[in-house]
Amino acid sequence: MSRIISRLVLLIAVMTLPQAAFAADVANGEKLAKRWCAACHVVATDQKSGNTQVAPFSAVAKEPGFDAAKLALYLLLPHPKMPDMNLSRSEAADLTAYIVSQGR
Repeated sequence: MSRIISRLVLLIAVMTLPQAAFAADVANGEKLAKRWCAACHVVATDQKSGNTQVAPFSAVAKEPGFDAAKLALYLLLPHPKMPDMNLSRSEAADLTAYIVSQGR
């Protein structure tokens, strides 16, 4: 029960962040992506390969219904197939801003 409550609180916190937070530090997001995500995802145009089982960042950002706030929340929660990056909210916003930039 407390896990559900903590996730709801986290969801509310992320959803109430001003949109300016998602115009965060793209350069820092790139650093985070190259450190945490490049082993599986293609995170940059100069990257030669990634895991074929996961989408490149350019495709993630172009998904129908893509929502930056939902992605930031997703990045804050641990996932079984992903490393626990233990990102701060600002780091999640930075990484989200970088992913958004890859879809342009």
